[in-house]
Amino acid sequence: MTKLIRLLASLFAVALVTATPGFAADLEAGRDYTLIDPPLYTPKGKIEVIEFFSYACPHCNEFHPALDAWAAKLPKDVVLRRAPITFRRPPWERLSRIYFALEAMGQVDRLNSAVFKSLHEERFVINSDEAAIDWAVKHGLDGKKFGDMLTSFSVQSKVQQADQESASAKIQGVPALVVDGRWLINNQAASGNADLLKRVDFLVAKARKEKKFK
Repeated sequence: MTKLIRLLASLFAVALVTATPGFAADLEAGRDYTLIDPPLYTPKGKIEVIEFFSYACPHCNEFHPALDAWAAKLPKDVVLRRAPITFRRPPWERLSRIYFALEAMGQVDRLNSAVFKSLHEERFVINSDEAAIDWAVKHGLDGKKFGDMLTSFSVQSKVQQADQESASAKIQGVPALVVDGRWLINNQAASGNADLLKRVDFLVAKARKEKKFK
């Protein structure tokens, strides 16, 4: 009987370790995340994680490989949406349009990392739409199609929508992560990228539990 009790205790301890996100205590509003009120729109039946970012941001450049690896293992009820924002900076506005043009052409998965690499490692300067088109051609895209998409009304509208969302969520810097339209994670409370993503997982689990009991 003693051995059985010890075995059950061990299994329970393992379950606790597996269930917790790696913190000694639950995350707290105000300390670990900020409540967004009113919440941002989220797709029905999904738990959405939004990354507000800019290709120009060095911290976003450092973070995106970890985020890509995390996104590759998402469960079916969780989706990641990237929202490039501008902070009303014209160079960032162009980079935001580049992202949405790539998205419209179905090229984000192939070229998202390439944009970061070009800017932060290769020091490719994209200071005009012409330079953006030149970059696209060098990466195998049709220059005219990309240029038309870059200046299209739909792409410009998406840039404005992303900025409006970031204003509603009171985004002060990037990268910024919002879970389920309700919780903006405090990056300063995390010890690094891995810890930051654990906090996302914790809030995803919190959202899933709340939706289950509604």
